[in-house]
Amino acid sequence: MSQPALINRYRWYELVGIYAGIFVFLSFILAPFVEGFLVSLKPLSLLFSSPYRFWPENGSFAAYKTMWVSVPGFARYIFNSFFVSIIVTAVVLALVVPAAYAFARFRFRGSGALLAAFLAVNMFSGAVLLIPLFRLMRSFGVLNTYFAMIVPGVAFLIPSAIWLLRTYMMRIPRELDEAAFVDGASHFYTLRRVILPIAMPGITVVAITTFIGSYAQQFIFALTFNSKTEYMPLPVGLFAYFGRQEVVWNELMAASFVGIAPAVIVIFFLQRYLVSGLTAGAVKQ
Repeated sequence: MSQPALINRYRWYELVGIYAGIFVFLSFILAPFVEGFLVSLKPLSLLFSSPYRFWPENGSFAAYKTMWVSVPGFARYIFNSFFVSIIVTAVVLALVVPAAYAFARFRFRGSGALLAAFLAVNMFSGAVLLIPLFRLMRSFGVLNTYFAMIVPGVAFLIPSAIWLLRTYMMRIPRELDEAAFVDGASHFYTLRRVILPIAMPGITVVAITTFIGSYAQQFIFALTFNSKTEYMPLPVGLFAYFGRQEVVWNELMAASFVGIAPAVIVIFFLQRYLVSGLTAGAVKQ
């Protein structure tokens, strides 16, 4: 006899409490985004009017049109952020997949210390390493290029990606590797033909988190390692709305929503893979 769904086992007042809690939680999460969107619809002269009105009376999408004029080349900023994030994600996956497999399957001297060192790297802010990174970039002659943002992005995102994918690969039964070895398969063949198809949900999670991390952390690297406008990413373009006398808040909010649209689209189409990757292995078969 089939068991009833878990949600049907709650009483009506328990369901009301559950949905009320979800509503309050989502309200706190989504309130800044809703307010930011409403600010983008308001005229600049009415943003600080008293009394404050949550819903704009004379709201329009005029700021979404004027923002392109206020910051010439804004589309280029969005392209740069998207391009850098894609390259960083591809490089991180190419390095992290074999590294995570090695840490998950092999025992070698110093592996624990190396993993701890990877974790310690994430404790350092990018601002602490700006001067050493600048000198390193200058010595290699990659200042004022895309590489000036790609290299630091890869370096700072690899440690967390290794930890995340290693944990996922450790859940894959070792019997699969042993069966492949009995058939004469090498470690590389086993990784490519046996492990990778099973680990795709985890790899997808790593790819999405890496893409988001790279898309969000480009500001300080761009200002330090780049002086050419054609290589500047989205955060620098948003910073241009901060004037000396005032901040054009409605255009800034409009540009922010337009700028995050590529990342939202990517997450929207990959969300089912993200959910499956996060929940895979949660239930023991």
